[in-house]
Amino acid sequence: MAKKQRTTHVCSECGYSSPKWLGRCPECGAWGTLAEHVEAAPGTPTAAPRSLAPTNPAQKITAVAATAAQAWPTGIGELDRVLGHGIVPGSVVLLAGEPGVGKSTLLLEVAARWAGTDGRTALYVTAEESAGQVRLRAERTGGLVDTLYLAAESNLDVVFGHVDAIRPSLLIVDSVQTMHASGVDGVAGGVAQSRAVTAALTSLAKTRNLPVILVGHVTKDGQVAGPRTLEHLVDVVLNFEGDRHSSLRMLRGIKNRFGATDEVGCFEQHGDGIHEVADPSGLFLSHQQGTPDGTAVTVAMDGVRPILAEVQSLLVDTPAKNPRRAVTGLDATRVPMVLAVLAARAGLVTADKEVYIATVGGMKIGEPASDLAVAVATASAARGTPIPQGTVILGEVGLAGEIRRVHGIERRINEARRLGYPHAIVPHGSGVDGAHEVATLADALRAVGLK
Repeated sequence: MAKKQRTTHVCSECGYSSPKWLGRCPECGAWGTLAEHVEAAPGTPTAAPRSLAPTNPAQKITAVAATAAQAWPTGIGELDRVLGHGIVPGSVVLLAGEPGVGKSTLLLEVAARWAGTDGRTALYVTAEESAGQVRLRAERTGGLVDTLYLAAESNLDVVFGHVDAIRPSLLIVDSVQTMHASGVDGVAGGVAQSRAVTAALTSLAKTRNLPVILVGHVTKDGQVAGPRTLEHLVDVVLNFEGDRHSSLRMLRGIKNRFGATDEVGCFEQHGDGIHEVADPSGLFLSHQQGTPDGTAVTVAMDGVRPILAEVQSLLVDTPAKNPRRAVTGLDATRVPMVLAVLAARAGLVTADKEVYIATVGGMKIGEPASDLAVAVATASAARGTPIPQGTVILGEVGLAGEIRRVHGIERRINEARRLGYPHAIVPHGSGVDGAHEVATLADALRAVGLK
């Protein structure tokens, strides 16, 4: 008796598999995304593998040219920083991000810079927009280059034909969820289609030594849309993120076979395109003449990159029985703890006042190294006395009022001094020349003249 085929239902968003159809995916919570998928029954005999003559015979590892994996600069320094000095020939890069964050604009700029280099050609394939729309964006951003080719196509076979005709040195596909591979069941963006498209483009990149950049969508929780196999197939996964209320954009590495994943690239979106920001610290400082009370400057680490950030605190008298605590850009669970330590260990009571604490420029700080800056800024606002100008404050505040050391202290202090902040308040035992070390919160307040 012939064995029956097994029918499963696979979610097009996350790849979750269920033996029966469900209206809502239990894994990602999406509605109406489970589609029927027919699999061969367990135990079905398959053809035995045949021995084939290899196209490229195996060779000694010492005979492989080291220049085969040498990175090529893209012309955009911040992107090269995250990639690890540039794009490696034959690599596949997946750039993911929320809608409207600027993925297409950034990659169009990459294609224009790449094509503007002598002897290079780039092919930009768009399946989400018309060729006229992309041309208008290129005109606005200054990306009209004769060696940049544009194709508005969603059929993967036709894209391969364009590659054969043009033979570009860089291929950009926008996006992988809108491409369709013939001979594969499912709609564009589904699990089967996304996997087939990515696998075909990866094979193209490896066999022709052609770098390929793919644009990917993200889910509501910020994860790369589609099955997890997409991230395993590609060599590099980048996440392009930014707040819709801010022009700042951050490029982070999630996976990188050719470099570290702790580098961060900074960009700023303008009407004429996306510009790289080589020195982002200036975006998070208020640039006021002098230092007003309630303000403290700290140095946050985003990956391995130190960025100066300004913390501001405001205390307001209120007749309400439960004064408000509003926190923006900082860890909302740590700020109340710092206020409690201020009251218990330094005698600064804020229970009868509304407290507003925020960072400048939309900067988000999640590490405890900003605790001491929050405490000093709040004490400065309560006393009405500004801290000395040109001072940065670093340290984690413990419940006993002790100041704990933070990682990367030398890198932080060097960045602060480079930007004109010669004085530093750091935890005891940090070992930084010229910095004022403090052991307790009370010591830190005395060092800046607030106690």
